[in-house]
Amino acid sequence: MHLEQLGQLVGTWALESTHPAFPGVVVNGSADISWLEGNRFLIQRARIDHPDFPDSVSIVGDMTSDRVDDARCGAPEPGAWAMHYYDSRGVFRVYQVSIDAGVWRIWRNAEEFSQRFTGTLAHEGKTIVGQWELCRDGETWNTDLEITYRRLST
Repeated sequence: MHLEQLGQLVGTWALESTHPAFPGVVVNGSADISWLEGNRFLIQRARIDHPDFPDSVSIVGDMTSDRVDDARCGAPEPGAWAMHYYDSRGVFRVYQVSIDAGVWRIWRNAEEFSQRFTGTLAHEGKTIVGQWELCRDGETWNTDLEITYRRLST
């Protein structure tokens, strides 16, 4: 994955999501995705307009060493892209990230609580339709959150 591919996500987004625990409820929010100065890490801040859903901040980048140097910046090692996630509940997690051919993937494998997200960029990058899934038994994946990002600005 090349650093420029993350640039597809930069912008201000309106969010609409549904969750199986809240049948028939559409939860709105927003996400601001921008480069940290230097264009080596991407920062996502999400705010959700529902008290049962957390606000969050995530930082995505090449985490293979303690410094991203110019020679490696455009071509990290496979699996080297990581996302550090923090939310208003006090939850923090580390995920792997990829974006390729218009598909954004985020995942983590953890005993009793694995998660994965697949989001498809559509309408010339103006929409991302995605789904979070979780697995608690090491085998069965269940839909956790369906989310649509609608680009408001770049």
